[in-house]
Amino acid sequence: MRIAIKRPKEITKMRNAGRLVAETFELIREQIQPGVTLRDLDRLSEEHILSRGASSLYKGYKGSQANHPPFPGVICASVNQEICHGLPDDRVLNNGDIIGIDIGLRYKGYCGDACVTFAVGEISTEASRLLDVTQQALMRGIAATRGGGYLYDIGMAIENYAEKQNVSVVREWGGHGIGRNLHEPPSVSHTRMPVRGPRLKPGMVFTIEPMINSGRAEWRLLRDGWTVVTRDGSLSAQFEHSVAVTRNGAEILTLL
Repeated sequence: MRIAIKRPKEITKMRNAGRLVAETFELIREQIQPGVTLRDLDRLSEEHILSRGASSLYKGYKGSQANHPPFPGVICASVNQEICHGLPDDRVLNNGDIIGIDIGLRYKGYCGDACVTFAVGEISTEASRLLDVTQQALMRGIAATRGGGYLYDIGMAIENYAEKQNVSVVREWGGHGIGRNLHEPPSVSHTRMPVRGPRLKPGMVFTIEPMINSGRAEWRLLRDGWTVVTRDGSLSAQFEHSVAVTRNGAEILTLL
């Protein structure tokens, strides 16, 4: 499918949407502590997003199958061994947990999407290292993104780094194009692919969102139809930004 090239005015609007995503993360950051519930974080995020005239991309989202249960929250809240799409329910965060929060919103017709994994209180050395490695994997992928390069370069940079750190990259869940819609072409792999993929051109906008497991890469889907967890029970972390391709590299759109 054709990858849309965004005009400068469109990228400005996406930058505004991305800034609101980053703003929401800063609002809830100080609330992420032992004793808070995932539903509390979801409620706070929703109130802020709506107060700014934006709408959630996730709440009510049904996925590709007509019988898929709608997503119940504004944020995805994935704790410890949960890789992605965790439900923001009544679970209480405990000291030592890690929680990946994914926020997607539409603001004035354009989308912003990002994910941050937070430490809850004092976390283990293993968990702290996983957060550092996952964030660095994201930045390696962003650094490999430039006009004239290839989509392949992103996954190669991420997986090469992850292998050196003795962690694994989840293969089946990747990034995606983004614009007026949450999901647009292209699909962005975080692993080395057998083909180079399309050449990157200035004006392409997509997410890079590596999901890194401290153990093996295999996963399973829970009965709720949404939550993806590590098959071996190991910890998982995710960091994500929406980026715009430029001639000189990638501009991160989901920053304050």
